[in-house]
Amino acid sequence: MFKDLKALGKESLIYGLSTVGARLLNFILLPFYTHYLVPAEYGIVAAVFSYIAFLNIVYHYGMDQAYMRHYADREKALPASFICLAATTALLTLGLCAFAPFWAGASGLGAGNYRLVYYSAAILLLDTITIIPFADLRMAHRPLRFAGIRTLSIVVNVALNVYFLKFRGWGIESVFAANIISSAAAALLLVPEFSRVTLRVDLPVLRSLAAFALPLLPAGLGAMAVQVLDRPIMLRLSDTASVGVYQANYRLGIFMMLVVSMFDQAWRPFFIERSHRPDAPVVFARVLTYFTAGGLFLWLLLSFFIGDLARLRLAGINLIHPDYWGGLSIVPVVLAAYLLNGVYVNFLAPVIIAKRTAVIMSVTFAGAAVSIAGNFAFIPLFGMTGAAWTVLLSYAVMAALIYLRGRSFYPVPYEFPRLAGFCAVALACAAPVYVFSPQGPGGFALKLGCLAVFPAAAWFSGLVLPEEKEALGRFLARFSPAPGQKTSAG
Repeated sequence: MFKDLKALGKESLIYGLSTVGARLLNFILLPFYTHYLVPAEYGIVAAVFSYIAFLNIVYHYGMDQAYMRHYADREKALPASFICLAATTALLTLGLCAFAPFWAGASGLGAGNYRLVYYSAAILLLDTITIIPFADLRMAHRPLRFAGIRTLSIVVNVALNVYFLKFRGWGIESVFAANIISSAAAALLLVPEFSRVTLRVDLPVLRSLAAFALPLLPAGLGAMAVQVLDRPIMLRLSDTASVGVYQANYRLGIFMMLVVSMFDQAWRPFFIERSHRPDAPVVFARVLTYFTAGGLFLWLLLSFFIGDLARLRLAGINLIHPDYWGGLSIVPVVLAAYLLNGVYVNFLAPVIIAKRTAVIMSVTFAGAAVSIAGNFAFIPLFGMTGAAWTVLLSYAVMAALIYLRGRSFYPVPYEFPRLAGFCAVALACAAPVYVFSPQGPGGFALKLGCLAVFPAAAWFSGLVLPEEKEALGRFLARFSPAPGQKTSAG
């Protein structure tokens, strides 16, 4: 078991380091945006990229996941999936550009902002034509090439954002120009993967790909509705400045999102390849336990100190502009929502292994319904706090429903008592900080102390099993000198 978990961890680390490095570069843009864009301008950017994220699901319609599931027949599946996507992408892009003023007005951006529709269409087109080559790299276990291209694209994006916004003064159009150029750079770097695509499409394979992928379209729309519809709804119920403040603080949850994202990149190939092994269910259960325990520790760390990070002064300038501090209270809720999204990703394994993707559709529709109803109900009453709690509730509903449906297809003995124990310890560690809300050096010390209690309590309460303690001891022993061996200092 530990060998399999080590393999998962290794690929997660490679994907993760690239994703973390790239996203952290991208995270630099958050304080940059807060100092060069007023909340109303940042609100427009947030709304447009919410629509882009939603439309990405329409453009992709699950074809990358279908290709990964049919990777055993790669020679036929690669051209079929790529050419199918190319054809539909061309049609969708034409539809967006031909009616740009209409789409701008209908989205709440205003018909005068129709140029943003053109930019969005270009980003969607470039991102879509790269998803099959990226999926091929994942299934071929080439994480270094995958990571290198993704990282370089983000570096280009960050550099051009700074150049266009600070030195050229292009305003919000800087964000879109930088994204278009960086997406084009990624496509150019994937030319060797594109060259392997032939023009011969095997129709039976295409039908099989479509049968797997199309149920994922409504499912993906539902899942994306949970992630991004709060901003367009807030745009209609409130104003662009509120959306900008909400978006800036929502993005402070990036660190938990990175963990979930890097895990997901390695998790899907991992469980697909091992699903037929007799010990797979036990391994999958243990993965969820470790993911949850690590995620809870990260939730405590970030929840305790993210406000201090936002207020940090560098060269006399706050990391996040004070105009955006009013939304800091939503960050712990957003972090918890991302963690629940990771639990949902874990619970997807039985459903995907059983090829019951239609179940994902019904589950994500339920999550989307909770998201839409919750946002319309809570945003007028509680503002951005209501939107953040709605995201958390939506992911909780989705995780519960996908587990209940998946257990009948592919039973996995999840360690729920241990999971409950880790959650209880985490909440007990968080309580003193949130009850007393201490400030100053004393508050900082209390946060550190409560954070340190979590692993100690898990270790001595029996939540960490004896074989896990033994495995950890063997791992740490590899970094200790053998008896009688001289250290470098000696």
